[in-house]
Amino acid sequence: MKKKDNYIRPSWDDYFLGIAQTVASRATCDRGRSGCVIARNKQILVTGYVGSPMGLAHCDDVGHQMKKVVHEDESITQHCVRTVHAEQNAITQAAKLGIAISDSTIYCKMTPCRTCAMLIINCGITRVVCEKKYHAGGESEAMFKEAGVKLVFKNKEVEQYKNQ
Repeated sequence: MKKKDNYIRPSWDDYFLGIAQTVASRATCDRGRSGCVIARNKQILVTGYVGSPMGLAHCDDVGHQMKKVVHEDESITQHCVRTVHAEQNAITQAAKLGIAISDSTIYCKMTPCRTCAMLIINCGITRVVCEKKYHAGGESEAMFKEAGVKLVFKNKEVEQYKNQ
């Protein structure tokens, strides 16, 4: 049978990462619009995006709530603490709806932060697929390795965003 065009279907990882990008369009913090998808057996279980807790003001409306974090190596990074991360929102959505997410894969814009990594490990998620690396993702990478969570990067670049 002859192919009609050169179309190549995306891999499952690329498919779910593409959906995560669409989910990110709902994010309410312009500093790092991010979304994620949790899937198992090629089926979406739940999605999440960066946003303030329900009923609270959004960064896009009232501005960022920035905090500086001083790390062990004395480097300083800035973080907006007004919002809940995409991974946290997806995990809490699954809990709220009674959806088991153990033995699943989470698809993210970048390496999950340390807190999200701990939640991912404790939820029993076994695979993390990231579009890019997070500039402060070293601890998360080490925790995933120690916990036996498979970590895949589609691109080895570090995600760049405002006030990093």
